[in-house]
Amino acid sequence: MVSIFKPLNQIFTLSHTLPQFLLHVYSITHLTNHRNYSSLPSHNLETVNKLISIFTQQQPHSSSITTPELTSFGSKLTTGIVETVVKSFKNWEIAFNFFNWASNQDGYRHNCYTYNAMASILSGARQNAAMKMLYLDLVNSRCYMSAGALGFFVRCLGVLGMVNEANELFDHVKKLGFVVNDYSYNSLLEAISKSGLVELMAVRMNEMRDNGWEPDKYTLASVLQCYCRASKFEKALDVFEQMDGRGWVDSYAFTILIVSLTKAGEMDKVIRLINKMDDFKINLTEKTFYVLIHGFGKDGKVDHALNLFKKMQTLGFVPEISLYAVLIEGFCKNKEFKKALQLYSQMNEMGVHPDVSIFKNLVSSLSDEKELMLLLKEAVAYINKKSMTTLFNTALTSLVKDGSTDKAHHLLQAILQDDAGDETFKIQNRVHLDASSFGIVIDGLCQKGDLDMALDLFNSMDKIGCKKSLLVYNNLIDALSNANKVEKCHELLKEMKTNGFSPSQFTHNSIFGYYCKIGDVSGAINMLHEMHTNGHQPWIKHYTLLVKTLSLNRKVAEACDFLTMMREEGFLPDMIAYSAVIDGWLKIGEIDYAFKMFRDISAAGHCPDVVAYNTIINGLCKGKRLSEARDIYDEMLQKSLVPSVVTYNLLIDAYCKNGEVDQAVGFFTMMGEKKRNPNIVTYSTIIDGLCNAGKSDEALLIWNEMVKVCYPNKIAFMALVNGLCKCRKPDVGLIYFEEMEGKNMRADAYVYVALVDAFIFLSNASMALYMFRKMIQDERLPDPLDKNCVIIREALVKLLNDELTSSEVKTLIEDGSVPIHLLETGET
Repeated sequence: MVSIFKPLNQIFTLSHTLPQFLLHVYSITHLTNHRNYSSLPSHNLETVNKLISIFTQQQPHSSSITTPELTSFGSKLTTGIVETVVKSFKNWEIAFNFFNWASNQDGYRHNCYTYNAMASILSGARQNAAMKMLYLDLVNSRCYMSAGALGFFVRCLGVLGMVNEANELFDHVKKLGFVVNDYSYNSLLEAISKSGLVELMAVRMNEMRDNGWEPDKYTLASVLQCYCRASKFEKALDVFEQMDGRGWVDSYAFTILIVSLTKAGEMDKVIRLINKMDDFKINLTEKTFYVLIHGFGKDGKVDHALNLFKKMQTLGFVPEISLYAVLIEGFCKNKEFKKALQLYSQMNEMGVHPDVSIFKNLVSSLSDEKELMLLLKEAVAYINKKSMTTLFNTALTSLVKDGSTDKAHHLLQAILQDDAGDETFKIQNRVHLDASSFGIVIDGLCQKGDLDMALDLFNSMDKIGCKKSLLVYNNLIDALSNANKVEKCHELLKEMKTNGFSPSQFTHNSIFGYYCKIGDVSGAINMLHEMHTNGHQPWIKHYTLLVKTLSLNRKVAEACDFLTMMREEGFLPDMIAYSAVIDGWLKIGEIDYAFKMFRDISAAGHCPDVVAYNTIINGLCKGKRLSEARDIYDEMLQKSLVPSVVTYNLLIDAYCKNGEVDQAVGFFTMMGEKKRNPNIVTYSTIIDGLCNAGKSDEALLIWNEMVKVCYPNKIAFMALVNGLCKCRKPDVGLIYFEEMEGKNMRADAYVYVALVDAFIFLSNASMALYMFRKMIQDERLPDPLDKNCVIIREALVKLLNDELTSSEVKTLIEDGSVPIHLLETGET
């Protein structure tokens, strides 16, 4: 990136001269105000008025006007007449039509002032397409452009974000040999700044310096804005500090930086800048106050927003309702309800009428019923009846959400009954209760389990003529089905049909789910029939739960029959349900039934997924039918199904347990080829298998590979240590045992036993005793029914018979450290 500030460091030593400042002011005032045409000859003024009249009477979109009267004016045109006429039109299309008409008159050519007059109108009307046409016309005309005129046209392009056109026009004018000055450059830099093109800004800044023009206050203001638009706030703050050092900081510079930082959410930096403004005795503009207060409110810094709000008032600005709204919303979100209510009272005193959004924030924050009702009564004076219902429902929703369903119920009942005993609860029939009002409270009561109260409230809707809704019916039916009150569900289902409501898929599935949950096949089939009649689909989770429940209760045949009946009703069960039934057959040892069902569903047009394949592979592996499991695996590959990590884990585990560790390693290798990353279970299984096969060195290689991709857990550590002990390498196993302890993982008793036994086998009595003492200290001695008790008893006998360890073992026995169940009869 080209540096902006490296060349500026040299320039900043020069002063900002008065002639340049006056030139800047002159250029702006000369080109943005109407020139004085009172000295025009009377016949020219008459021509101006006639042209204005003719074009004003035409339709704005008319592209051509060829009246005889108008033709006669073509030869009378001057640039002064055209500029005056263009500036007189309030409609940009009329002005542009006239401008284009004038362009086509013999003997007439636009000058820079007529182009700028038209550009000013188009930029003000935000007409990019027309401005593009005007720009191209200007370039093609090769019209003379003074430095000031160029700057003005460039500024108009910048207003519309047409930075490329502004840049190209600048180069075009330079190429024609016309003079540019610091105002021209500043105008271009201002246009660039609005796009945030920092690199382009740097190029033009360097060019400006090379041409002898000193960057001034206006130049740096553009640089500041450019960095802000590019969200390079640290750079922007550097520019601001340099402006400050030269006394060039004004309210405009503060505003650019503060507004940009506010929009970016950099509120801490904004606070520092606001404090700095006081040192400069510069006040914020009204617009900036609005931006800041909204920014602080959005950022949760409501106290800062309130301080600005008060400062704004002291400066004589009258805040509009939007500022009160953002402050009240902020205080409500921060749970500072007292401040919110104080602000609400203040706005009433100031004569600012609150709107629905303000009332919604307030009622959503109050939990006291009487306070809520008082606020609702006040709202009656400001909002219509429909909005009052929305507001009341907001209050109910807030209470239910906060767990105050009882208060919401009481509030609804108070309106429902027009509570004559308490004036607080009267809103003089201004709240019209709708289905949502009841639905909110009914749903809250259902969630609490107060179903009788919910039903009473539901029935009261008829008493006041409030039409029930499908949502209310559904919520009640769902809650009743979850509470096992299916008879009431059917009553409501019948009622809703009578009242003209068609049950939805949710309605039927709520009742269907109840039957599936309790394992009632007959009830579930009846609901399936009704769902089929209404074109509704049963939810997979429900019928899968039913077949799982039946399978767990060893009613697998009944689960199969249910899936068959589903198909007869016109529904195709999902593979998840079939997998559950296959798993059920496997759990009761009926591998052949499971395998037959797996084949049957494939023949029936189902496409078993990876989960289904994994289920059958698991059953075959547990039944030690490994060749068939391998065939199923190969079938998966043939059907372009990618085996999952679970698939490989099942096969690796089965082959390891069957003593075929080479086959297991083969599947482990295949995982990498199929881009299936082994998990901690995979590694633990293969390591244990290798150790059982006496291949401890290979196991350690796998372990080292594992720690690069997986964090070893307790199971992995115990598998490795136990496996190394089986390979009679307890000294290596002890290293990993201690590493495991260092990670705050406590091994199970069998790992201690394995280490003791392995050291005994190697005749290392001292290390065996060390591990035995550690078992006692760590409270990891095996229980009486643990098969490891026999191993420890035999180890104790050998330790007692060893001269190096005998005395210490006796001491442990005598002080009661060795439980009696570990001592043989007659042992002393």
